[in-house]
Amino acid sequence: MSFNEFPSRLLENAVNEFASLPGIGRKTAFRLVMNLLRRDAEEVRRFGESILKLHEGIHYCKVCNNISDTEICNICNDGKRDKSVLCVVENIQDVMAVENTRQYKGLYHVLGGIISPIDGIGPSDLKIDSLEEKVKAGGIKEIILALSATMEGDTTNYYLYRKLCNYDSLITTLARGVAVGDELEYTDEITLGRAINNRNPYQQ
Repeated sequence: MSFNEFPSRLLENAVNEFASLPGIGRKTAFRLVMNLLRRDAEEVRRFGESILKLHEGIHYCKVCNNISDTEICNICNDGKRDKSVLCVVENIQDVMAVENTRQYKGLYHVLGGIISPIDGIGPSDLKIDSLEEKVKAGGIKEIILALSATMEGDTTNYYLYRKLCNYDSLITTLARGVAVGDELEYTDEITLGRAINNRNPYQQ
């Protein structure tokens, strides 16, 4: 079957919507849509409602920018977390990756991306000002720059170091158990856990 010609406009529209998601081509989108068509109406209704509720009800934590069901996420609300240690990550996936190691007990700051001129992402597009405000307020003994070991990650690390190095906080990075070029969210839990435990002072 050609994926440029559909017997139904409704089918074509649904395939186009699925294909607009990252990493999903038109063939995969077609298979997903056909799978939904084979399910009963109640299953499809639950599927659609879950997406709508996600979009309408999701919050971004007012403290760390993590995704949450409430204005302040469970991690920031946890009185047992070490509030003197702040782990700076690129995105929500990285928070999940670090949490899965069960090695880290501090708080987070989600930047919402990394500096990437080729993608048109500069410092002003990230949650850097709010990070600096947290550090300026005091009480943070260590800032862990836990960004992917890529050129863009290293560029962002350097920029953050220059912004934060004059405050009274130790700035560390993950040990290079995370290989150069690796994306943090795809690093296995054992390697990432060791990298957190063996972190090093940031060096220019």
